[in-house]
Amino acid sequence: MRVLLDEQLPVDLAAALEGHSVDTVVVRGWTGITNGELLRRMGAEYDALVTMDRGIEFQQNLATVSIGMLLVRAPSNRMVHLLPLVPTILQALSALRPSQLHRIGV
Repeated sequence: MRVLLDEQLPVDLAAALEGHSVDTVVVRGWTGITNGELLRRMGAEYDALVTMDRGIEFQQNLATVSIGMLLVRAPSNRMVHLLPLVPTILQALSALRPSQLHRIGV
C-alpha cells in the first residue's frame, strides 16, 4: 500500500511501517497546506493517509476521497507513544478501503 504520513507524525514512523511504501508530508515539501489541498495533491499517488489530525473527518467529505484515512490517537506524536501502536496501524492499513476512516489508539 502507498501510504502518506501527515506532517504531525515523525518521519521515523515511516521505517516502522514495514511492507508499505511510505512517504511523508515533510519529505514531499507539503507542510503547511490545508487538508483539502493535501488530499487533492495525494490524488492517485497514495492509497492511505495516516494522521493525528482529529478535525480532518469533520473538515472533509470523506465520501468523495479516493483514499483511506487512518486517524491515530496517542498521548503525543513522540515515537515512544507511537511504536506500541505500530502493529495496530499495520493491521488497520491492510483493512483500509477508499473513502473509509479508521480510528486507532486511545
